Amino acid sequence: MSSENKTVIRQIGRLIKAGDRDRVRAIVRRWRPRDVIELMVNLPLKRARKLFFYMPAGAAAKVVAELNDDFRAALLEDATIERLVEILDSLDPETGADALEELPEEVQERLLPQLQRANDILELKGYREESAGSIMTRKLVAVPPDWTLDQVVSEVRRNASVIKKISVIYVVDHERHLLGYLKLRDLLLSPKERRAAEAMRTDPIAVSSEMDQEEVVRITLTHALTSVPVVDGERRLLGRITSDELQRVTRDEAEEDAHLMSGLSPEARPDAPVFSIVKTRLPWLLAGLLGATLSGTIVGSYEEEIAAAAILASFIPIVMSMAGNAGIQAATVAIQGIATGTLWIGDLPWRLGRELLGAMVNGLTAATVLAAVVFGLGLVIDLESPLRLAGTAGLALFCVTLLAVAMGASVPMLLKHFGIDPAMATGIFITTGNDIIAVLVFFLVATNLYL
Repeated sequence: MSSENKTVIRQIGRLIKAGDRDRVRAIVRRWRPRDVIELMVNLPLKRARKLFFYMPAGAAAKVVAELNDDFRAALLEDATIERLVEILDSLDPETGADALEELPEEVQERLLPQLQRANDILELKGYREESAGSIMTRKLVAVPPDWTLDQVVSEVRRNASVIKKISVIYVVDHERHLLGYLKLRDLLLSPKERRAAEAMRTDPIAVSSEMDQEEVVRITLTHALTSVPVVDGERRLLGRITSDELQRVTRDEAEEDAHLMSGLSPEARPDAPVFSIVKTRLPWLLAGLLGATLSGTIVGSYEEEIAAAAILASFIPIVMSMAGNAGIQAATVAIQGIATGTLWIGDLPWRLGRELLGAMVNGLTAATVLAAVVFGLGLVIDLESPLRLAGTAGLALFCVTLLAVAMGASVPMLLKHFGIDPAMATGIFITTGNDIIAVLVFFLVATNLYL
């Protein structure tokens, strides 16, 4: 950030602290919403809220429309009902429904009767969360098939000020069934007296309003779509999902997967209060504790073996670390493939075979290195049966690597098959499961081969 911008932030911060509302409004009056947001994120939250409430309702609504859900909820937290009504009435129903969703239930109940477009918002809230219907906008251009392209162009011009990005015009019948679509180039290159039905493309790719938003993103990526129409069960056009919304969904899904893979709840947020931190993280920590307890129990059950050969204890962190790393690598690749649509349940046998083949090479290499190190140490320090110990360590590491990769490659796909987010695999199944398997396999090999 330039020194000039830092100076502006400090100056505005001092004005807000002093309560100089008029001067603050005069400064930011002509700022773009994105610039106002950039200012807000560099201010303490209390001053950012004051700045937000200093702004006129229309300008504040434009800022709200650009915000992500978390920041929006933080800014609106202390707003009065009257102020919320002003802002929400200045928003389109889609953004208004999103903003309303972030507010407490009792506040929503008080707000809805006072909103001008309450029915539209209620209709949008009726769609399942994270479905295509919940993220669509109804700002689009739809025309009947008997219109001339000249009429279509006039309709596009009439709506240009309301709809920011118009790249596709949909053609619908009198009951709004989706028949086809026109691109802007079709309007430019075809005679203006030509009918929409003659010029339209008849292969529209549409999604159901109940389709999960993650599946919508996958379809748009597969077919290289910048936006996609949303239809009901009878293929009536309901709205469209814009490129901006698709990017937001992609970002949110990636963030959710990152949380799950780190052993966090998807609801975990960096600005969460202490109670929320405990609520979203403690269950996952307790699950990890349970797995660690099981691993410790297995180690404890081999107390006599460890007492007979204490050197075995030094290999426990080695095999657990190797199992965790190998399993997470395989799981991460599987989750990425599922997210991009390049993997599916029918692909499991072939994929598992390929992963196991790679794991055999990697495991054999790591096992050989470990065995060589153990045998070399046996020549320097006093170890009982160093050759047998080296073979035990190497074989255990090889078996653990194979099992960890098999679990990492298959568990995400099995979770997906049963409707569970595959990203949970690394957070619970892989990390905890591989620790247990690694310890168990190691002691089984050591008991039978070394002791």
